[in-house]
Amino acid sequence: RRVARGPRPPQLAMGFMALFKKKEPKDLVREWQTKIRTEMRGVDRQIRDITREEKGVQKSIKDCAKREDLRSMRVLAKEIVSSRKTVARLHENKAQMNSVSMMLTEQLATVRSVGHLEKSTEVLSAMNLLTRNAAVRDSMREMSKEMAKSGLIEEIVNDALEDIHGVDDLEGETEAEVNKILAELAGEVTVSLPASEKTKVAPVAAPKETEPQGETQGVPINDLQARLDAIRAVEEAS
Repeated sequence: RRVARGPRPPQLAMGFMALFKKKEPKDLVREWQTKIRTEMRGVDRQIRDITREEKGVQKSIKDCAKREDLRSMRVLAKEIVSSRKTVARLHENKAQMNSVSMMLTEQLATVRSVGHLEKSTEVLSAMNLLTRNAAVRDSMREMSKEMAKSGLIEEIVNDALEDIHGVDDLEGETEAEVNKILAELAGEVTVSLPASEKTKVAPVAAPKETEPQGETQGVPINDLQARLDAIRAVEEAS
């Protein structure tokens, strides 16, 4: 014998309807902007962490300079070169996300006037760059899928593409970048330079003084050259 079932509770019915109900364009835009702001705060935290770590590396370079540990100084200087490039990329990511957020604000005005989102090649281009950046790839890919479903952009297919920035080849960094950092942090210490630049790394913003020809900061040039050759010989031998 079949038992007659009563009507579903209105709360349960409304819950099912909300589950399958299509979100309003303005609600989608606001959700995306909230996610973008969250990602931007995460980028700010990464920048602060890297900057704090760099200060520790700078102190280590100065300590190595007191011991005239040239090899360690140069290794640490390369770390700073890498970290500064990373920070520059993070700032670039943040600017790109902020640009997307502003374009979404423009879409809100479009929704108010025509009632739906309009396809945007500018948003597509910006999201394509963000989805190919390892720092924010996952969250931006998920958002781009939502945007594609809403009709705002075309579907992005770039799973096979590598990070647009790739991996830094620190061995290929120019000596000028490393020497500049060493000059900023330990300019008074003689460091090894390429044969084409057999000069002392001068301290940044050092006070200008009139000195007798043939001497530099009270140390004869011949003595400086001798120290330079000795340090280079030790580095090559090790």
